[in-house]
Amino acid sequence: MSNIITDPLALAQRLIACPSITPATGAAFEVLEEMLVTLGFDVERFVVGEAPDGPVENMIALRSNALPGKAGRHFAFAGHLDVVPPGSGWESDPFAPDIRGDLLYGRGAVDMKGSIASFVAALAQYRDFSGTVSLLITGDEEGPAVFGTPAIIERMAQRGIKPDMCLVGEPTSVNRLGDMMKIGRRGSVNMWVTVEGTQGHVAYPHLADNPIPRLVRILGEIEAIVLDDGNDWFQPSNIEITDITVGNQATNVIPPQASARISIRFNDMHSGTALTQRIRALVEAGGGTLQARVSGEAFLTPPGELSALVQDAIAETTGITPELSTTGGTSDARFLSALCPVVEFGLCNATMHKLDEAVAIEDLTRLRDIYGKILRSALSG
Repeated sequence: MSNIITDPLALAQRLIACPSITPATGAAFEVLEEMLVTLGFDVERFVVGEAPDGPVENMIALRSNALPGKAGRHFAFAGHLDVVPPGSGWESDPFAPDIRGDLLYGRGAVDMKGSIASFVAALAQYRDFSGTVSLLITGDEEGPAVFGTPAIIERMAQRGIKPDMCLVGEPTSVNRLGDMMKIGRRGSVNMWVTVEGTQGHVAYPHLADNPIPRLVRILGEIEAIVLDDGNDWFQPSNIEITDITVGNQATNVIPPQASARISIRFNDMHSGTALTQRIRALVEAGGGTLQARVSGEAFLTPPGELSALVQDAIAETTGITPELSTTGGTSDARFLSALCPVVEFGLCNATMHKLDEAVAIEDLTRLRDIYGKILRSALSG
């Protein structure tokens, strides 16, 4: 292990070779633990939850180089070892890392076993930091995340662990490594609208109650809502109708029920609770019922020390200054933002979740170097 611990390619290959479809437990965590123990980390692994959303394995790895009488700062790196199902049609086995040309292929290469490997390799090169480094690694980021990072945060609270800043290794780069980092994300809430009616024969509508027209009117009102025009850091919030279901198999039957699903991605001008209350009032006024689940609130880490040191490390290594962005879907940063300032930066995301997911081998090395510079800036002295 000692002769490959600074090589992110070799580390990424070992992690990719461990199938870890969400929710993940087992081999990938064993491999990562071996790497971190070699570097002097104390590693706690714990499994929580039951099917269908579990069991999920999580890891808190901690190493402190605090000087006597001086605690120093605590820098956390967060990530996930679980991956989405690979699907069929790969040119090679998705869990047999394959080098073709300048690329490493395998499920998780960019999302996000490659980033984890680069961070571990950076730690191997920079061991004399002053302060504390932790790795917060879950096996449930790609799934419901019920037993993932929220469980890690709960365990950290029990142990009295609180970082001063956190870097999430999600693949944020777009066209080349370093062109984008995330300082926030929009929130997400999913809603299910149901309108009940009375089943009957279409030739005798006075003996039935068709729920479809009422659902259509409700959806029309929802569709007409303009939540906001965006702000300095966020694009406008949007409401999308993602499904309408009646399930009527017959042509001559008025159905007893109609339902729809709505997804709202919202900026920091709203909360999931307030949006749910607004839509529920509209739905109930139209004769329907609403169920909702907030999967994450919007958050923003205003530009400051953390984003600056990440930007500087990227610029020094790549020659480009990354765009500060809040675009894209949700990530586990939505949970971690309650603990401390959080930013996200990692590999190029063009192939994440796709067939033949791949990372440029050179990017793994450059990301190691960027992460190393971030660590030095955050924990030097």
